[in-house]
Amino acid sequence: MNTTQTYVETIAKLIVEFPVRGVWITPNSPGTRIPSHGTTSFGEAYAIDLVMVKEDGKSRKPYRSNVLRYVLMGVPLEDFYGWGQTVYSPINGQVLAVVNDIEERSNVNPFTDLQYMRKATKAYMNSSRKPEIVAGNYVLMKLNENQYALLAHLVRDSIKVVPGQMVERNQPIGQLGHSGNSTMPHLHMQFMNNPDFSIAQGIPFVFSQYEVAENGRWKTLHNSIPTTKDKVRKS
Repeated sequence: MNTTQTYVETIAKLIVEFPVRGVWITPNSPGTRIPSHGTTSFGEAYAIDLVMVKEDGKSRKPYRSNVLRYVLMGVPLEDFYGWGQTVYSPINGQVLAVVNDIEERSNVNPFTDLQYMRKATKAYMNSSRKPEIVAGNYVLMKLNENQYALLAHLVRDSIKVVPGQMVERNQPIGQLGHSGNSTMPHLHMQFMNNPDFSIAQGIPFVFSQYEVAENGRWKTLHNSIPTTKDKVRKS
């Protein structure tokens, strides 16, 4: 049994909706490794990152410019296919917290963004700053007393829900962005057993339905999770 099969069949019990539309890659996913982000702290053990690629699905490059320009000069947020894409609620639940006023870095560059990440992570771990220094603009939702959802790195002023509001699956909640601890526009999503990031433990989950590219065709999967090698699609 491979890593993904083990995760899906014996670990993950929570079933959620795919939170974005279009064609995506998942460079960090519990379908490939656990912990997916290299740590079990902050409820991140089973977190997933979603990065949009071109609709034709032939490339894994998430931006329109050439690679050399991205590395040497950086590219604007608008150059990324995923920036500004609608993010949908993966669950039925209640909004607990919203941060909606964190400014994004307008130029995306791997070196400057990694430098920011190191500083932001150190500051957060030293408890000198609030969670938004790493999560950016985010929505924190409650499924029940033991399950909570976090959707992070959203576009400033794009969040459409407020604390206390009840949301339904597939309801628009904001736009995918580059705020906080982010190396490029993407959606970071995780489920955890406590709303307090400092003590939360991650909760494994699967998506109810999506498509995966196999041999030039799209195959529909149910109650599964992508790997870091997959290209996936949700209409």
